[in-house]
Amino acid sequence: MTNSSPEHAILDDFDSRPGSATSLIRTVLGAYRGELGGWAAIAELVELMRELGIAAEATRIAVTRLKRRGVLAAAVRDGRAGYRLTAQAEAMYARGDRRIFGFRQMTDADAWLLISFTIPETLRAARHQLRRRLGWIGCGTVSPGLWIAPEYLAAEVTDIVAALGLSDCVTTFVATSVAVPDSMSEAAARWWDLDGIAVRHREFLARHAESTQSRQLDPRGAFVEFVPLLDEWRIIPYIDPGLPPSMLPADWPGVRSVALFAAARDRCLTTSREWVHMLRQ
Repeated sequence: MTNSSPEHAILDDFDSRPGSATSLIRTVLGAYRGELGGWAAIAELVELMRELGIAAEATRIAVTRLKRRGVLAAAVRDGRAGYRLTAQAEAMYARGDRRIFGFRQMTDADAWLLISFTIPETLRAARHQLRRRLGWIGCGTVSPGLWIAPEYLAAEVTDIVAALGLSDCVTTFVATSVAVPDSMSEAAARWWDLDGIAVRHREFLARHAESTQSRQLDPRGAFVEFVPLLDEWRIIPYIDPGLPPSMLPADWPGVRSVALFAAARDRCLTTSREWVHMLRQ
């Protein structure tokens, strides 16, 4: 049974701790869904996860959790029992591909999206979900009822608002300039948790700096190296909106972590996908 209530309609959440069985299998399903054909037997998932150091029982528990969250549904193919991605999960992963594999960066000339809302107390649960989800996709807080984001997040904001049933409570504006009493860099530090985002970037750099080394990797090695790196990275392009360099502190660590991920992606993704495809033959 999948969740169909509004608060579960958008599945781009990060409740699973990076590196956990649930988070890793979610990452594998997203990055290799083409090679898996949108479906996999539990034995195949167990084999893939074993390569990442995850025990069979932990994989089965993670699959159960993802089924409960509406990411997977039980399905039979060619007489074999397994699991398929739900339509919601397919849409989630399609959105994620654009964010995760191609980091978006604003310029000073790009437009802003302003999100204004007044939500009655009777809908406070939906209001909480709206604020939580806006924060998770990289929107900043100007005031409790006014949020700001790069204009390129407009479609994702619209999807969140519609899924929560709040379209009558939310108004959005596109602005080509924003006036603040001090500077845009100081405003950015108020509107976003830049310190927290910087910590994420630095932790990613510290854990995966060796991934830029040019040693040869066979297809299996590419899979084993890339999946944990991707599992930690996939959160960063959501919480980091890609602000213009002029709004960021000097020596912003995101520049280096974006470059590190791009190098690992170019080096490992295609090769690791070939290995997953061969494994299923």
